[in-house]
Amino acid sequence: MLEVKDLHVNVEGKEILKGVNLEVKDGEIVAFMGPNGSGKSTLAYVLMGHPKYEITKGKILYNGEDITEMEPNERAKKGLFLSFQYPSEVSGVSVSNFLRTALNSKRESPINVIEFRKLLMEKLQLLKMDKSFMNRYLNEGFSGGEKKRAEILQLAVLEPKMAILDETDSGLDIDSLKTVANGINKIKTNDRSILIITHYQRILNYITPDKVYVLVNGKIVESGGKDLVNELEEHGYAKWGSEESTSEEVKA
Repeated sequence: MLEVKDLHVNVEGKEILKGVNLEVKDGEIVAFMGPNGSGKSTLAYVLMGHPKYEITKGKILYNGEDITEMEPNERAKKGLFLSFQYPSEVSGVSVSNFLRTALNSKRESPINVIEFRKLLMEKLQLLKMDKSFMNRYLNEGFSGGEKKRAEILQLAVLEPKMAILDETDSGLDIDSLKTVANGINKIKTNDRSILIITHYQRILNYITPDKVYVLVNGKIVESGGKDLVNELEEHGYAKWGSEESTSEEVKA
């Protein structure tokens, strides 16, 4: 579904990604791990077409189509979705209105209000979220856990084929982490792929990846299966030249 070939990316004249290659197949859950500052979030933004990031070499293929120069809204219409690490507050725009507008932008004909409300209620129930979420302004006054659950609600409503989750687990307590992970598992289907970008292994205790990539200093230094996550938890990233630990104490 998604293939990245020899991707080099500059930000403000500095090279951040230095020849990244990765592949996400239909229905796969892929974990993309690495220490702080390794370029993980840069990859997320580049995959969605953020104009701040300059691709100097390489290609991004989605379902065999070259989307390297495609605008973000066109990528979204084709089925790509990015869950932000730090979701923005949008005052005056309710979660319900935001989601209905976003959904209509992907449809050939608008969904009517009654049909949409039914859909939204089904997704709220699936994710065990209170219906009061519908009428709150998007992320305004939300706790960290509520913001991340709102991102997963967007994922459930928009039903993208390829979801990129940028450190969805950051800043969450254990209960919120379980809620978010359970939500991701519930909306995962055999034809929907998920790229989980994360610093720690915590969320991968609840979501089992098919494949794991390790990014250090802008380069993929290792790939493998679930066992690689356990190795990182035990030894950190030191073997690849990073002294950063993966322990919760460092995060705190």
